[in-house]
Amino acid sequence: MSALAWTTVVSLASLAAWCWLLLCQGFFWRTDVRLPRRREPEAWPSVCVVVPARDEAAVLPASLPSLLAQEYPGRAEVVLVDDGSTDGTGELARELSRRHGGLPLTVASPGEPPAGWTGKLWAVRHGIGLARARGPEYLLLTDADIAHAPDSLRELVAAARTGGFDVVSQMARLRVESLWERLVVTAFVYFFAQLYPFRRIGRKGSRTAAAAGGCVLLRAETAERARIPDAIRHAVIDDVALARAVKGVGGHVWLGLAERVDSVRPYPRLHDLWRMVSRSAYAQLRHNPLLLLGTVAGLALVYLVPPAAVVTGAVTGDAVTAAVGAAAWAVMAATYVPMLRYYRQPLWLAPLLPFTAFLYLLMTVDSAVQHYRGRGAAWKGRTYTRPGAVPDEG
Repeated sequence: MSALAWTTVVSLASLAAWCWLLLCQGFFWRTDVRLPRRREPEAWPSVCVVVPARDEAAVLPASLPSLLAQEYPGRAEVVLVDDGSTDGTGELARELSRRHGGLPLTVASPGEPPAGWTGKLWAVRHGIGLARARGPEYLLLTDADIAHAPDSLRELVAAARTGGFDVVSQMARLRVESLWERLVVTAFVYFFAQLYPFRRIGRKGSRTAAAAGGCVLLRAETAERARIPDAIRHAVIDDVALARAVKGVGGHVWLGLAERVDSVRPYPRLHDLWRMVSRSAYAQLRHNPLLLLGTVAGLALVYLVPPAAVVTGAVTGDAVTAAVGAAAWAVMAATYVPMLRYYRQPLWLAPLLPFTAFLYLLMTVDSAVQHYRGRGAAWKGRTYTRPGAVPDEG
């Protein structure tokens, strides 16, 4: 088979893959999975909000007051776990509470995590331990960079009670302002939805499980039954592991896009975004070299082959190869348009998705390289060379 004929075959395979993704991957590209229909409960259950925080003084003024200002009819309080911060995170949280008032705030420190725990989950464990002493019916696990609309907690609880969900999680709207954020951040949510189609997650009996760590409302009884967070203490991608643990004990999980839950953390440089993705990409592949090779090949086939086929066809005069590549590229771009609209981004970014996918391919390979160099995954300055390893400051 000639090189040109091989290119045509590969481009046809890419088009077939895109047709399958368009129709058979849970309609991942649609962005209409929002909080399900809900009604207010007769009695509002008690809730404890747990916020793990490590060196978050830069973002707390934009996020913590939104939690303290929650308009929730039932009993609610906030526990912020200051995980060894060196920038005054804990004292700033207390000052913001004194200044803004609102829900009661407790600031605690868990000390250094023992062997076998990732730092964030150790902080979450400490926060959940303090919360259980209050006997809440629900826990809201939210990150220190997440700002909530005043009725966010109310709507989450109403959705959980109405739908009988053990987990209601919202993918916070990430900040998209710089050029690199426009190119990489929107695609991050798109790729996540492609891996974990939201419609499948919410379907009873479905094995697809995921949550978005920035906003997870969790039934306290289910958390205890699933031994959260102890059962997932090794997890770097803790939100997915949490959802799997809940489904493992028969729990019902819902995940969708947020409307008024926003991340305030900026990623102005490519370097910042690169670290965000590469810190956990290889962990997502379970540190398996074969899965890495398959992922690289899959990304190349699905995202890189279409533009390569268009260029090859145009240079060689092969109209069939160019047309097949253009068709695959068009389907790809069309599936990206709804996410661009959700993020209010210009639609000319849609044809650039192959470039962004190439960046993600490089980030995934770099994640594997860092793992084998002994750096592994990281959270807020702590690195983890392998699941269960003792974290060290880096």
